[in-house]
Amino acid sequence: MSSPAPSTATPTSAAGRSEARERLLATASGLFYREGIRAVGVERILAETPTTRATFYRHFPSKEALVVAYLRGVDTQTRAGIAAAVDAAPSPADALRSIGAAVADDLVRPEFRGCAFLKAAAEFPDAEDPVRRAVVEHRTWYLSTLADLFEQVFRGSPGRPDPRHAARHFLMMRDGAMSGAALDGADSVGDAFRRGVEGLLTVVH
Repeated sequence: MSSPAPSTATPTSAAGRSEARERLLATASGLFYREGIRAVGVERILAETPTTRATFYRHFPSKEALVVAYLRGVDTQTRAGIAAAVDAAPSPADALRSIGAAVADDLVRPEFRGCAFLKAAAEFPDAEDPVRRAVVEHRTWYLSTLADLFEQVFRGSPGRPDPRHAARHFLMMRDGAMSGAALDGADSVGDAFRRGVEGLLTVVH
């Protein structure tokens, strides 16, 4: 779905990924999401893992590399959630509803602190920064995935609505919901977002 934060549980080691690396990444991911990327230094991560500086730099040559790995983890979670929603849905429209429902559900989680990618983009405004590029790559994929689903929904509709417009509208509403939920009330924002998604499925664009 649109999960804004990776799990902070220690992942199971995979081939080529040591337990130390996964512990570092899990610890850093939780801290980055809760407190902000620039606010959390390497020393803090080492203290909370705990591990040595040599171990850290053996797995991550820089803090920037760790931040990119953190965002890649969120991206992987999001892709898996959306793939599961699409596979389980009886129609493309229901898949979009399911994706939207997951976004709304995220808003009311006690640990919700906004969208990990929007937060990272605010901290790394340089378009050439690897962190910023990771954000853009994720959003490009997300938008393309939505557009593909809307293309299937609108196929055969009078006037052939532009699925790219609907996808951008969905993403704009999602960004607004994730940014405003803490200020305007997660329940009411989530309800408004669900209504907006339904509107995109029924109104010609």
